[in-house]
Amino acid sequence: MSREQRLTEVFVELADTLVDNFDVIDLLHTLCERSVELLQADAAGLILADQRGVLHVMASTTNEARLLELFVLQNDEGPCLDCYSTGEQMVNIDLDQVEERWPRFRAATIAAGYRSTHALPLRLRGQVIGVLNLFCTARTALSDADIALGQALCDIATVGLLQERTVRHGEVLAEQLQSALNSRVLLEQAKGVLSERAGIGLDDAFTLLRAHARRNHQQLSTIASQLIDGTIPAAALQTPASGPTNT
Repeated sequence: MSREQRLTEVFVELADTLVDNFDVIDLLHTLCERSVELLQADAAGLILADQRGVLHVMASTTNEARLLELFVLQNDEGPCLDCYSTGEQMVNIDLDQVEERWPRFRAATIAAGYRSTHALPLRLRGQVIGVLNLFCTARTALSDADIALGQALCDIATVGLLQERTVRHGEVLAEQLQSALNSRVLLEQAKGVLSERAGIGLDDAFTLLRAHARRNHQQLSTIASQLIDGTIPAAALQTPASGPTNT
């Protein structure tokens, strides 16, 4: 498959928010995954603001990326926060050159094995609702074309987030983001439960939960709730048929 064909597939995937089983959390994870794939990054994380403007970690491609995002929010320091407050891209950041600006972020990110990072805003007409962060193990510089592509992915996902609730349910953005936040909390609990019961890592636990939700055309939050209350046993998600799916 050519790169042009793959790009077309990805844009259609991110724009397809009018299906009956549309899942906000799945969309955010898909944005992270496709950005890593297309922009040659090693990991990605995404933060969104709730109705009070408080930022929350909503998606990540690895547990390490999620922990870095949490570190940023807890320490109120990092390029993604500058990106969110200004709505401007923060790209091609060489961590060896930002010790004075973000000392704690720099130390934590290098300790996690990364050497460069990029932050792209989720924005529409000046309204910034979140940030996509990319982490690279090498000193990776994005070209102008790469930056434009990454921003386009963020923009189309943002439009989808705003459109889905406005068109289908008439809900305001704050309510939609709060619903996604509630689902995220439930999902993190389910990942922990499955990780402990199955003896696997958190990333593998998420992969199994997501595959089961997609295969059964259910929301991730529904599967998470059923796992936590025992309706779905952990073993049901570990069968060969429940293995990771291609996304």
